[in-house]
Amino acid sequence: MSQQQISVITLGVADLAVSRRFYVEGFGWAPVFENDEIVFYQMNGLMLGTWLKAAMEADMGGAPLDGRSAIALAHNVEDEAAVRALVDRLAAFGGKILRPPDAPPHGGFRGHIADPDGHPWEIAWNPAWPISPEGYVTFGL
Repeated sequence: MSQQQISVITLGVADLAVSRRFYVEGFGWAPVFENDEIVFYQMNGLMLGTWLKAAMEADMGGAPLDGRSAIALAHNVEDEAAVRALVDRLAAFGGKILRPPDAPPHGGFRGHIADPDGHPWEIAWNPAWPISPEGYVTFGL
């Protein structure tokens, strides 16, 4: 049996500079490696990569990566006000608001925004899911 983990999430992007602006200036993240095709961000326990879609397709044998998969990425924050602030900030740096911040029926507070390439992110505060000082979210009820 293999270890229960995700090592790297890589997103295909059309324009690396536009994507970089969203993640660096919007989220405030610092790249740990970048070249003309890819930017890597060290996350808490995994790596996030943004890779030019054409290069990613070539690396995967040339198969086109068309359409959007049924996937959503999430970034949890410390409180409701932080959800609103981050969604607004990300929109200012090229994001498209998919759902303005609101309170879902199950509690907490969330908003949905897509990066410049349409990758959906949920920005969420869930009082039952504590965030450690290192940024790890723990499932709670």
